[in-house]
Amino acid sequence: MMRLAGVVLTGLMLGAYALPSLAQTSSGIYSCVDAKGRKLTSDRPIRECADREQLLLNPSGTVRAVVPPSLTGPERAALEARQRREAEERARQAEEKRRERALLVRYPNRSVHDKERAEALSQITVVRQAALNRVKELQRQRKELDTELEFYAKDPDKVPPSLRRLVDDNEKSMSVQERFIADQDAEMVRVNARFDEELQRLQLLWAQIAAPAAN
Repeated sequence: MMRLAGVVLTGLMLGAYALPSLAQTSSGIYSCVDAKGRKLTSDRPIRECADREQLLLNPSGTVRAVVPPSLTGPERAALEARQRREAEERARQAEEKRRERALLVRYPNRSVHDKERAEALSQITVVRQAALNRVKELQRQRKELDTELEFYAKDPDKVPPSLRRLVDDNEKSMSVQERFIADQDAEMVRVNARFDEELQRLQLLWAQIAAPAAN
């Protein structure tokens, strides 16, 4: 009888020790990937992953629940701000890659880039030359007007209104052409700067493409 009681008592004690283990197992396993890229698991919420979601797994390994980050209001705001910055940076990098691909499609080599630069500058040069030709014509007209004005040098008040208008129109037209030529000069500077910047980037991209081929 005493032996039987001892067996029962021993069984109860073993059962008592087994209960915490059973409860612990039934509570599930927490799993996450921390900020350093490490996959962590634990029988309780993982402190290293307090700023991110954690998976609560069944003993079989299936997902029972998704545990959200345990953050305070300010911490959550800081996390969201960081996530926005990271998203913006990813978008910037993706846009940069897209532009690089577009550049390589448009300019597969240096000669194509040089040719397009020359064509762009040539178009500006043609327009600028037309303005220079107009300036020469206005200068010729002004000489003729000045010759007529010499007749009224001693009495400028007698200059006919029609002649005054011609002189005024000539001066205004000359001013317009001079501003236009200055704009074209500035445009040539901008075009060259753009092509210089593109070329600097393209040289790196061409080198990157050539490097694997060389290996």
